[in-house]
Amino acid sequence: MDYYVVIPAHNEEAFIKLTLNSLVTQTLLPKKVIVVNDNSTDNTEAIINSFATEYPFIEKLNTTSTSEHMPGSKVINAFNKGFLLLDESYDFIVKLDADLILPENYFERIATIFREQENIGIAGGFVYEKDDNGAWKLNHPMDKNHVRGAFKAYTNSCFNAIGYLKCAMGWDTVDELLAKHHGFAIFTDSNLKVKHLRPTGKSYNKKAKLLQGKAMYTMRYGFFITAIASLKMALKQKKSQTFIDNMKGFFDAKKNKTPFIVSEKEGAFIRDYRIKNIKKKLF
Repeated sequence: MDYYVVIPAHNEEAFIKLTLNSLVTQTLLPKKVIVVNDNSTDNTEAIINSFATEYPFIEKLNTTSTSEHMPGSKVINAFNKGFLLLDESYDFIVKLDADLILPENYFERIATIFREQENIGIAGGFVYEKDDNGAWKLNHPMDKNHVRGAFKAYTNSCFNAIGYLKCAMGWDTVDELLAKHHGFAIFTDSNLKVKHLRPTGKSYNKKAKLLQGKAMYTMRYGFFITAIASLKMALKQKKSQTFIDNMKGFFDAKKNKTPFIVSEKEGAFIRDYRIKNIKKKLF
């Protein structure tokens, strides 16, 4: 199977060489890799250039956006610019972070999953991060059937059906909800262990704390589902402030009439899906 990879990168000199090394040693190599150098001020561009010189399937795109590291909008804006350089001749496409080490058979396995189970639209492995003792431990705080945004692979048909990636916080939740809306399944493979070199959210701007609630508003969750989801997050993180921040973000978005990122029909499906899941866990 043919696949494309797009890697948004902002000041990733500490990690991107390891990520690209794990890409060029894959047992199934990508057809093309677009590395989007997004306003980096360190040695990131020079590292990308060295790989692009040696490997003809790697291409660099320079772009400029905000210097703030915000979840969602910045990274997907960079991804979308890279995606514009690609054609439709691919079986699956991958959004990949620049701070990962992939097992060498990662994409061969992803290709096999898509080839053998045609109903699957999104696939990926699991994140492992170093603990205080330097041991690699599973870090997957969400449902086990959720693919982390750091390494999401989409079939061509699924990617087109969901209307590509939304340039907003919550993009890696709404993509899976829309995939299910269009009849696609999500698959996670516990045998694919991806090393994440920077713990999630460590470099995010402080403004990001209100964006989760805003995302729930733009996905048309409504008050009830937002409150339940926020309470669940707060309990899991053992931080009551999470619930307060989420709800403030939700009401700020509502007050400001922030545009929705899904249609009314898609929103109705999302609410129904979320409510069914809540009932399953309660009863």
